[in-house]
Amino acid sequence: MAQPVIIAVPKGRILEEALPLLASVGILPEAAFSDESSRALSFATNQPGISLIRVRAFDVATFVAHGAAQLGIVGSDVLMEFDYSELYAPVDLGIGRCRLSIAEPVDLASRDDPRSWSHVRVATKYPNLTRKHFEARGVQAECVKLNGAMELAPKLGLSSRIVDLVSSGKTLKENGLVEVEVITEVSARLIVNRAAFKTRAAEVAPLVDGFRRAAGGKHAA
Repeated sequence: MAQPVIIAVPKGRILEEALPLLASVGILPEAAFSDESSRALSFATNQPGISLIRVRAFDVATFVAHGAAQLGIVGSDVLMEFDYSELYAPVDLGIGRCRLSIAEPVDLASRDDPRSWSHVRVATKYPNLTRKHFEARGVQAECVKLNGAMELAPKLGLSSRIVDLVSSGKTLKENGLVEVEVITEVSARLIVNRAAFKTRAAEVAPLVDGFRRAAGGKHAA
């Protein structure tokens, strides 16, 4: 029996927006997928040849890059951070829109000029992307890797600034921080394992076309 095509989807905000897209492509997960008390990570769908795995957003790219899943849905921020050569990102799904920004305490921002930076200490979940951004500006960045609670770093003296995803800006405001620079706009992409795109084209290509139609025909930039 042929192995199912596995689609990796991220937990959290993007998943809520991705479910209608999956439905548009004709993929409906089994009931357990919506059971908040379930600890299952792998799920069947109404399509016998397609299953879903639900993992952390950063892990979606890793599962697909290494061929454990053939397709995935993940933010462009994750793709930029890992820059896996094994991944092909053919469709901008137009969901999960936000931005990756540099933020600092309000009192620092009131007397700070980003153009004068030569060395910065930054707390972030995106050390590679952050370093590249600052290097392009000739700024040396010392990155402190955190996986969450980024907003606490300046308050507790871990770093003077943070680089994190921003949507409404409410979390920054509530923690006394303000956006001072946008690094990149972010949206979710459909990603495909390059090898699977060739070896399982008959199964994978129609799914890519289906997601492209569901997303309004947008190709990834």
